[in-house]
Amino acid sequence: MKILLFICGEGLGHTGRCLALGKEFLAAGHEVSFGAYGYSKKLVEKTGYVAYEISPEIKLAGETGSFDIRKSITETFRNISPSGFGRLLKLIEKLKPDVVLSDGHYTGILAAQAKKVPVYFIGHQFNMADFFQKQGFMVSMAGKLVRKFYDHIFNSVDGIIVPDYPLPYSINRRNFTLAKNVNNTIFFSGPLIRCRYREVESRAFLRPNVLSTIGAFGYRSAIFRSVLEAAKLNPNIHYTFISGPEISPENFSDIPKNVEFTGFTENPFPYYKGSDIVITAGGHGTILESLAFGLPVLSFPDEKHIEQENNASVIKEEGYGKRMSYLTRPEVILACIQEVLEEGHYYEKTRRLRELAEMLDGPAAVRKFLEERIGV
Repeated sequence: MKILLFICGEGLGHTGRCLALGKEFLAAGHEVSFGAYGYSKKLVEKTGYVAYEISPEIKLAGETGSFDIRKSITETFRNISPSGFGRLLKLIEKLKPDVVLSDGHYTGILAAQAKKVPVYFIGHQFNMADFFQKQGFMVSMAGKLVRKFYDHIFNSVDGIIVPDYPLPYSINRRNFTLAKNVNNTIFFSGPLIRCRYREVESRAFLRPNVLSTIGAFGYRSAIFRSVLEAAKLNPNIHYTFISGPEISPENFSDIPKNVEFTGFTENPFPYYKGSDIVITAGGHGTILESLAFGLPVLSFPDEKHIEQENNASVIKEEGYGKRMSYLTRPEVILACIQEVLEEGHYYEKTRRLRELAEMLDGPAAVRKFLEERIGV
């Protein structure tokens, strides 16, 4: 089976789960190609896979911990390339895939349909129109058009793969607002994780260790600095910051001995396995990776980013961790960390999710699903 994966490059969660699928497909003897852009394309190539350049679509923007829908609309329109659709058509003609998987890349779906190739949408967010609510008349009108477009996509694809735990365990369940007539096309695969828990060798940390994936620049920088200040309040709790390639300890004064900066890593899984808690934003990918490794999560969702806020709310409701805010003071961050470390019910719940992720084996489940559908 020849498989072509189109990847949305906004956030590396899309890339990570497509890499998980690529690994599974190749191990089963299938042929895999990727269409990607930006750092997503570089990460695919660093992993050793073939990646073809495609045009970006959605561009997210914000400031001071808040998602800005108006700025995102402007940046998205600036990103649109009239020639991009033609390149997608040519790529499909060249590769002649048996099936296209599109992880959040919508023109890839339209191109596959134009070439009569079976196409499946991979996604965890189905309430995009909610972003446009209470944003003024013009933005609300744009939201209605967006809703019509997405409804067309979801009704026209051959299937929808949701890379999450099946209900009632789904982290994305607040973002799941599809019409009933597409229910029979939906497949909850389980988390699509590149490395299974039992396959990973743990990074050796002094324990307890808090793993923070919050970046130090952009509109999340205030959160980064608050977590750093929280680390100074209790030297017995150790912190590892996976932040970005530009981060250097020299950029920050008075770094305590219980803090380690690692920069960016393409393989966070040994860090997960060696840690006790993950501090992250509200993105679906990192949250699912953390839970699949049995770790409670302190989630700092971007304000007004409905999907991230919903994910963080489910984390809180189910007792998998805490929903935080970029306004949360360092003293309170430390109190939340200590509560999670001391109260065992958080780990009881997340251990169950780790075991469930192992049983579901999301990448293998998607492979078997497609082999049956495509008839391989």
